[in-house]
Amino acid sequence: MQTSIPSLEVPSFRPRFPWWGGDLQTMANRLRRAAVDLAPHAGERLHFPLADGTGDTLLATLHRPAMAKAGAPLVLLIHGLTGSEDSHYILSQARLLLDRGHRVLRLNLRGAGPSRALCAGHYYAGRSQDFRMLLSLLPAEFARDGLAAVGYSLGGAMLLKYLGEEGGSSPLKAAASVCAPIDLAITCRNMMRPRNRIYHHHLLGQMKSEATGEGAVLSAAEREAIMSSRTVWEYDDAFIAPHYGFGSAENYYERCKPLRFMTDIRVPTLMLAAGNDPWIPDNLYRGYDWAANKALVPLLPVSGGHVGFHGAGSDQPWSDIVIARFLEHG
Repeated sequence: MQTSIPSLEVPSFRPRFPWWGGDLQTMANRLRRAAVDLAPHAGERLHFPLADGTGDTLLATLHRPAMAKAGAPLVLLIHGLTGSEDSHYILSQARLLLDRGHRVLRLNLRGAGPSRALCAGHYYAGRSQDFRMLLSLLPAEFARDGLAAVGYSLGGAMLLKYLGEEGGSSPLKAAASVCAPIDLAITCRNMMRPRNRIYHHHLLGQMKSEATGEGAVLSAAEREAIMSSRTVWEYDDAFIAPHYGFGSAENYYERCKPLRFMTDIRVPTLMLAAGNDPWIPDNLYRGYDWAANKALVPLLPVSGGHVGFHGAGSDQPWSDIVIARFLEHG
């Protein structure tokens, strides 16, 4: 499978010392704790009340570059599970895009990060309607040079579902997904393997804290179901699936998995995934028929971990550089 795209003039990925292997690549952002400063690019807090009768409001931060590039699209960045606008990978990508002259919108999904206190409900992998509503709420001025979006992990799954649902009707001119779980059931089972128990325990704890945080409207039974869940699958089966009309986790995963929607994507979409991602099984990407849809551009290096891609030659994650160039050449 292709590991570089010659037209983007980006070298193949090579891991940077000491981040050898998929696990260290995955944990690098947390272990490094490196701060990302977006100055001098000005930021503005935006509120997006959702027009679905819930009263929920999404918060986002819009940044304008100190030196704008003519014709550069506004790029919306969508975090992954238990992430927010302040996730390291969001800030890192935002910094590079701003330096290159793009406006950037860092989004908090429903019930995530700063949006938590303003939302009774919660995001999930299939909640593409929230992203659709957000796009409809953007002022016309935001889209004057076009729109693009980048989704990470679960945010990437939601973005791919949206793109497939919209086909050629989406206002986006380009998109990218990074380490998206394109089959939700297979990915969840992989996460529950013994070798991933530390990841699984940590992620489940964060999910419980997020789902029961300030602003969440839950019945006593739902709160008990969340807190007593022993696995991510149990959490989805006891809370997400019944609460949002799927009945069971199995049905939720099947109806919302990106693989069901990817054949209908018509927006040029870069799809990044690493062969040694400990969360996403490699065969999901390697076994996909990429030739069946020319809008999808796979970039599948053998290394990089889960939303890692800390490569030799630069402190900037390799994925940031690839995405920036893809959006500029799309």
